[in-house]
Amino acid sequence: MVNVRRNRTLISVATITTLGLALAGCSGGAGGSGGEATSAGGGSSPTSEDFSGVTLDVSASWSGAEQKNFEAVLDKFAQDTGATVNYTSFGDNASTILGTQIEGGNPPDVALLPQPALLQQFASSGDIVPLSDAAQSEVAQNYGQSWIDLATVDGKEYGVWFKASNKSTVWYNKDIYDQAGATVPKTWDEFMQQLQLIQDSGYSGISIGADVGWPITDWFENVYLRTAGAQKYDELTQHKIPWTDPSVTKALQVLAQLFSSDVVEPGAAQRTFPESVTEMFGADPNAGTVYEGDFVAGNITDDGNSTVGQNALFYDFPSIDGSAPAVVGGGDVAVAFNDDPATDALMQYLASPQAAEIWIPNGGLTSPNQAVDTSVYPDDTSRQIAEALVNAETFRFDMSDLTPSAFGGTEGQGEWQIMIQFLEDPSDIQGTQQALEDAAQAAYK
Repeated sequence: MVNVRRNRTLISVATITTLGLALAGCSGGAGGSGGEATSAGGGSSPTSEDFSGVTLDVSASWSGAEQKNFEAVLDKFAQDTGATVNYTSFGDNASTILGTQIEGGNPPDVALLPQPALLQQFASSGDIVPLSDAAQSEVAQNYGQSWIDLATVDGKEYGVWFKASNKSTVWYNKDIYDQAGATVPKTWDEFMQQLQLIQDSGYSGISIGADVGWPITDWFENVYLRTAGAQKYDELTQHKIPWTDPSVTKALQVLAQLFSSDVVEPGAAQRTFPESVTEMFGADPNAGTVYEGDFVAGNITDDGNSTVGQNALFYDFPSIDGSAPAVVGGGDVAVAFNDDPATDALMQYLASPQAAEIWIPNGGLTSPNQAVDTSVYPDDTSRQIAEALVNAETFRFDMSDLTPSAFGGTEGQGEWQIMIQFLEDPSDIQGTQQALEDAAQAAYK
C-alpha cells in the first residue's frame, strides 16, 4: 500500500469551530456574506471557452446514484465547452489510488477529495496547484469564509467545496414504523426503545453497512460529540488527548449498547453501505431504520421503491444525556493537479451555483454554495436536512476526515478497521481504545 502522506499540517481547532458559525449564515438563497448570488441557471457562466479536443480526467469517491448525478454535472460542462470529461471512482481508496497515480506521474486533472486532510497533504507536497485568480473570485462570491479556510494551506487556496453533507440524520421507513407503532425518538433511550418495537414486529430494528469501516466512524463521531462535547471533540481530532481517555470510553459504552443488541440486522460488518439502505427501502425491506448522512436520499431514489418525503423520512440523531442539537458534517472538495486552462475552467464551473443546481433536484446533494437557489431542492425533506445542518447549535466536521489518512481514511487499517472489529465484538472497550491509540500514535507524525 502506497503511503502518500507527507508533512501534513493539522487544521486548527479555530478553523473547525468557525465553520459552524459560517454555515449558520449559509441558509441558501441570494445574498449572504459570500457576495451577490446568482439565481438558478442565470448569471454569466465560467465555462464559455471552447475546449474542443481537450480531454479531462476527473476522480471522486462516488459510485451508483451519486456517480450518475455527478456525471450529469460534468456532461453540462462538456456540452458548454466541447471538452471530453472522463469520470473514474476511486471508491473508499482515495489516498492509496491517488498516491499511486501521483507517484506514476498520471494523476487526474481534477479530484474531489472526501477528506480535508488529503487536501492539506497534497498541497504541502506540491502535488496540487492553488486556485487561479478567476477560480478564487468565483469561490469568494459564492462561499462563506470558513469553507475557504478549510481549503487553504499556508495562505493559498487550493479547493472548491462542491458537496457538503449532514451526517447526523437517521432514516426510517414510515410504513414499517407505523406498523410497529414506533415513533420518532428524541433521546438515545427512546431510540433504543423504538428499535426494539420494530424488532418485535418482525423486522430488524436497524440495518448497518460497515464493510469498509467509515460508517462506524460516523456513528462514533455523533455519539462522541454528544457525550464529550465540542471541546473534547476538537482535542481528540488533533490527538491532544489520547484515545484511551475516559471520554472515549463513555462513547464506546453507548455504542456497545447498540452493537451488542439483537435490534441490529445480522451481517453488518460484511454489508456495504448502499446495501444497508436497500435493506430498509428496497422492494422487500428487512429493517426499519438506517443511520447515515443526507446522501442516503440519493440511494433511496436510485433504488426506486420508496419516495423521500413520503415513506422515506429522517429524524435528527438523538440527544444523549440531555445534549443540545449537534451536527457532524462532511464534504467533498475539488482540487486540481495542474493549471491547464481547461482544468481551471472546470474548477470555476464547480464553484458556480449552476453546477450544483444540476445535481440537487435529483437528491443526495447538499451544497455549501450560498448562491444556490434553494427552490431547486427536490422536496421539503432535503430542505430540512440543509436547515438542520446550518442551524445546529454545535457543528463539527467529520473527525476521521480531519485526521491523517493512515489513521482515519484508509481501508483495512487504522480507525476504519478497528471500528469494524469493535462492531463485531463490542465487549472489549479497553482493548479497542488501546488499538485506536496505538494506530493514532503511528499516524500523527
